[in-house]
Amino acid sequence: MTSSDPVRVYVRSASAAGFLFAMAATLSMVFLIVRVGLNPLQMLLVGSVLEGSVLLFEIPTGVVADTISRKTSVVIGMLMTGVGFMLYAVPNFAVILVAQAVWGVGFTFVSGAFVAWLADEIGEKRAVEVYLRSSQRKMSGGLAGIGAAVALGSYALWLPVFLAGLGYTLLGVWLWAVMPETGFVRPERTERTRSGDTFRSARQTVRARPVLLLIFAVAALHGMSTEGFDRLWQFRLIKGIGLPHVGFDTVVWFGLLQATALVIGIVVVGRLRKRLRSASHAGQLLGLVNTGMMIAVIAFALAGSFAVAVAAYLAVTVLNQLTPPLYNAWINHDLDSRSRATVNSIGSQVDALGQVVGGPGLGAIATVWSVPAAMIAGALVRVPAAVLFAANRRRDARIAAVP
Repeated sequence: MTSSDPVRVYVRSASAAGFLFAMAATLSMVFLIVRVGLNPLQMLLVGSVLEGSVLLFEIPTGVVADTISRKTSVVIGMLMTGVGFMLYAVPNFAVILVAQAVWGVGFTFVSGAFVAWLADEIGEKRAVEVYLRSSQRKMSGGLAGIGAAVALGSYALWLPVFLAGLGYTLLGVWLWAVMPETGFVRPERTERTRSGDTFRSARQTVRARPVLLLIFAVAALHGMSTEGFDRLWQFRLIKGIGLPHVGFDTVVWFGLLQATALVIGIVVVGRLRKRLRSASHAGQLLGLVNTGMMIAVIAFALAGSFAVAVAAYLAVTVLNQLTPPLYNAWINHDLDSRSRATVNSIGSQVDALGQVVGGPGLGAIATVWSVPAAMIAGALVRVPAAVLFAANRRRDARIAAVP
């Protein structure tokens, strides 16, 4: 293999992105709580701006990846993500909102394009295993990123976020230099302006594979449910349950918690790689993940002690780490290459829609009632998703029964 081998590029970039994202995200909520002084509603509004940007730009940027270049889309996204993180390091609410908007648009350039690029370069069947392997590498990189965040954050909470942004810009430059693009067939120049063709191809793909509608509905419910926990779990530990006084400061505690979750996740994803049989099997496993996350979030919300809260947090986080590789395997099965990135972008868009719709509502519940009430409300959103997963299992059983 050469340095431009698609698998090596994808896996290495996942490792680097895992490191950089963990370095930025590990203490980002602590930064907002302690340094910027945001309340629960403001914290969820920060998330809503991010997801609102994703909602608006997912499909347009997916069309860019399907009609111009997967590689160009990924590189632009990495550079914008870097700028977004560097802006996020400024301790000002308005600037942070702008940073979230920039990061959100950058995310949309990467989200559908990178997985579509890999499937085009090496084939759908082989890509399933690579999605899982890259998820492991991303978590391994994240483990190192947490250590870097704790070390840098002990000096200044903004520093790991800023340096992560700088790292994303360098990652974008590296990808421009090493990413091959041999599997993607660029439309003729006269066809590139006809973005409607890409939309029509995506619509035809959805009609030919109705399970995509179920996948999109699940993604929307997942986004609506996760927003409350993702934005408020650190607030719950700091302001509600409280951290033990055993010589560790807040920065170290959150680093240890997230590092522990990553180690467990690496082991679990490693076992999953050996047992995942097919795209339909991935969908069935996602149903179990959905139910497990609902139970664990409720347990975290109701926890009366630090130990119970930690156990619930670890369960939620590990299960959430399983979601992206399983989801990618499920949605990318049997997609038309002409609209693959657009279909992936629609999946990300409906996830963002769920977060935009759910975020302010959950923030209002947290402000008027309590943070635990908002978390429980978010967890219960997963009940309709469980019903949809049950319908998918029955559908798979009927298909398997056909001789």
